[in-house]
Amino acid sequence: MPNNIESRREQLYALLGDLPPRDRVISATLVAREERAGYLLETLVLDLNDDEIVPAYFVKPKQGAHFPTILYNHAHGGDYEIGKGELLLGRKSLQAPPYANALTSAGFAALCIDHWIFGERRGRSESELFKEMLWRGRVLWGMMVYDSLRALDYLASRDDVDAARIGTLGLSMGSTMAWWIAALDPRIKVCVDLCCLTDFHALIDARGLDGHGIYYYVPSLLKHFTTSQINALIAPRPHLSLAGNYDPLTPAAGLERIDSELKRVYAELGATEAWQLKRYAIGHLETAAMRSQAMTFLSGNLKI
Repeated sequence: MPNNIESRREQLYALLGDLPPRDRVISATLVAREERAGYLLETLVLDLNDDEIVPAYFVKPKQGAHFPTILYNHAHGGDYEIGKGELLLGRKSLQAPPYANALTSAGFAALCIDHWIFGERRGRSESELFKEMLWRGRVLWGMMVYDSLRALDYLASRDDVDAARIGTLGLSMGSTMAWWIAALDPRIKVCVDLCCLTDFHALIDARGLDGHGIYYYVPSLLKHFTTSQINALIAPRPHLSLAGNYDPLTPAAGLERIDSELKRVYAELGATEAWQLKRYAIGHLETAAMRSQAMTFLSGNLKI
């Protein structure tokens, strides 16, 4: 079973296009360090890929030295300016306070990078960059996943990060990133995704493809993987998915299919309680109950 899981991870990773080497040296430049209300903030520039630098925010509690850490993935929402700023400022579809405050007050550190076309990396349009990368043998989502995995490498190298207690979290596009990187890298010990556990085939049946940005699409993916099969690579690690019953980006029929299939996978591995899907009578946003569930799940499974 472990060898089969690793071969499936390699197969999934191979679909992501012509990616830079995973062993290229990472460098980090500290741009600024400041004390905020409730936490310490580092503004960073990371050299993760072979194309462009990656601005990032790292936050941690004011007290302590070796923190469980969350790789926080920002959303899309059609707003290309926010990017990593979502960690510090939040957004309309998220509850208050912003996750920088919520996580550090609970004892976590967190890192959020600007993904391609967002925040300080915006300039080219999403469709323009998608097309350019496709011509060059690359896939936009693949390069975004690559940067996230290298950000994980960076986190694991920091003295103030407990590399044995790293989780991932995100809403919408950030949700999708959370379960992709958790599937690809077992160093992610806990995954919490909000409002984007989308069954690809159910999305096609619902004619909902235009609800997702073009960044989302990986050539030939459905020839090899379903959404459930990608998420099965996370098992038996803890995975909480929080979804809205009226969210057009996650058709209800797809949620039911994923839930059924992952319940079977986790049961076979003797980890029935490690997979949880919580559904709410809402659309595409985080509620107070979802925030509470997310924080409780992270704290409980990273033993804070």
